[in-house]
Amino acid sequence: MKTALSFLSLLLAAGTFAQSPKFTVIQNNPATPVKNQGASGTCWCFSSTALVESELLFKKQPEADLSEVFTVYNLYIDKADKYIRRRGTTRFTEGGLEQDMLYCRDTYGAIPQSVYPGVDNDAVLNKDGEMLEKLTAYLNDLLKKYPGAIPADWKTGYISILNSYLGAPPAKFTYNGKEYTPKTFAAENVSVKLSDYIGLTSFTHHPYYSTFAMEVPDNYNSNMYYNLPLNDLIGAVKQAIKNGYTIAWDVDVSNSGFNPGLGLAKWTSHADDEKAFATFTEQTPTTEVRQQLFDTQVTQDDHLMQITGLAKDEKGNEYFIVKNSYGPNAGPYGGYIYVSMPYFAINTISVLVNKQALPTALTLKTVE
Repeated sequence: MKTALSFLSLLLAAGTFAQSPKFTVIQNNPATPVKNQGASGTCWCFSSTALVESELLFKKQPEADLSEVFTVYNLYIDKADKYIRRRGTTRFTEGGLEQDMLYCRDTYGAIPQSVYPGVDNDAVLNKDGEMLEKLTAYLNDLLKKYPGAIPADWKTGYISILNSYLGAPPAKFTYNGKEYTPKTFAAENVSVKLSDYIGLTSFTHHPYYSTFAMEVPDNYNSNMYYNLPLNDLIGAVKQAIKNGYTIAWDVDVSNSGFNPGLGLAKWTSHADDEKAFATFTEQTPTTEVRQQLFDTQVTQDDHLMQITGLAKDEKGNEYFIVKNSYGPNAGPYGGYIYVSMPYFAINTISVLVNKQALPTALTLKTVE
């Protein structure tokens, strides 16, 4: 996963382009305030937490601010378990995918941000890389030192490292005058679960209308995705927005078309496109180009965000309204970005959406 600081050059270069188009909002669904992931690789957690917080707003529940650090803490333990069991042959990084936060909610519970913000609030995640290096070294040393049986207490030293960076989450806490554990808080206040959602994607190396584990490095949990024709995928996202839902979006942003400084993402298929970035006409995306870029590793899953709405520019071109996690001062739209349909079509890895948000015909296909 890319970090916010990785895009500093893009932010600085934004002024070299023409002014962004003028947008008219078609629909923008409720969302909680923009957060800042800092120099961490935890965009997957920020995007999916934002999805859950919006879902609670959709259900007319009070606005929630859930602790990202709690999810990161527990999934570092979950990843370590898998890494040790597989003798170091599985993925162990700070990255993840959309479903992982909901998996944490189901497995470990949830905690309000005010109760467990981590050391120095979410800024603790700015040392994510440093912490990851120490955790990885600890696990690799353990596997090297014990080629046979691993000591039963191996987690003691590992958790000590986690606690030194993130602080230990409370086993019990009081919130709004009531005592909770993370699991009882989730059961009472975070009324969503992983089974409510479905991952969607569109690639031709698997049959359409079938489910497969996405072959990207950060899919350490073997999360499954339902494969759709590209137009159906785009249509499903649009319909979800029109139905009042938001979407967690996994996407490649390692290209000149993603410009958070302008608050704009467009598919730049030629060098000349960059020179007239705000005004050039994008090519029509195709399934063949999309697949080729994925197969050749040009398109990778390096950032996740939340899609909250739909807009159009003065020419009538449609854009998704996307909530990023670089902070509210990133770009001209308070941390949001307008993403063109061609950019979405070419660069999307996958989305996660509530099953209830899908068109009826698509819902019937997914349960066949």
